[in-house]
Amino acid sequence: MSNKLKEPSRNCSRCSRLKKFRIENRKKYPSWFNAPVPSILNNNSELLIVGLAPGVTGANRTGRPFTGDHAGLILFSTLKKFGFSRGFYKENGFDSLELDNCSITNAVRCVPPKNLPNTSEIKNCEIFLQKTINEHKNLKLIIALGLISHKSIVSSFGFKQKDFKFGHKNKHRINQNITLIDSYHCSRYNTNTRRLTQDMFDEIFRETKIALKN
Repeated sequence: MSNKLKEPSRNCSRCSRLKKFRIENRKKYPSWFNAPVPSILNNNSELLIVGLAPGVTGANRTGRPFTGDHAGLILFSTLKKFGFSRGFYKENGFDSLELDNCSITNAVRCVPPKNLPNTSEIKNCEIFLQKTINEHKNLKLIIALGLISHKSIVSSFGFKQKDFKFGHKNKHRINQNITLIDSYHCSRYNTNTRRLTQDMFDEIFRETKIALKN
């Protein structure tokens, strides 16, 4: 897969709070990745999945989106079920996983304290989301995992939030080529409270699969 799309530098200083948190984590856990997490990219893919941000003991530890936490177990097993990945996923990232016609990124590339970036941090990272989207010349569908991801995508296209209401399974026509599909995030909280069930998540990817065939 191509990894030539522009990502934040390892010592990105666009967000002072996130930089400080990265430095603190490097001191505590020197063997962890502890840097802006690059996307899993295939810039020929028709599907782009946008998450929120790296989890502190997940992608911030392993250096790969959704790798090492509960959300990754749900996402990668679902991708394999619907033919968007090959190989085997391991939580430490040392595996044979490959995405098929799919890329994965985050709205915010650095781990935020308490897993919650603030408004300015989301805005500061928008340039990287824009570049990722623009480099996908065959892009047809974007799946937003959660409200923050949805808002970041809408903002990156320069649209008004009031015209794109977030809701699980909501679909939004971005332009003549791209459709945005909303999903609740596959976080432990959402799955434990059954705000998001596996059947609900499957439905998102079942519709995605159908849409890409048309």
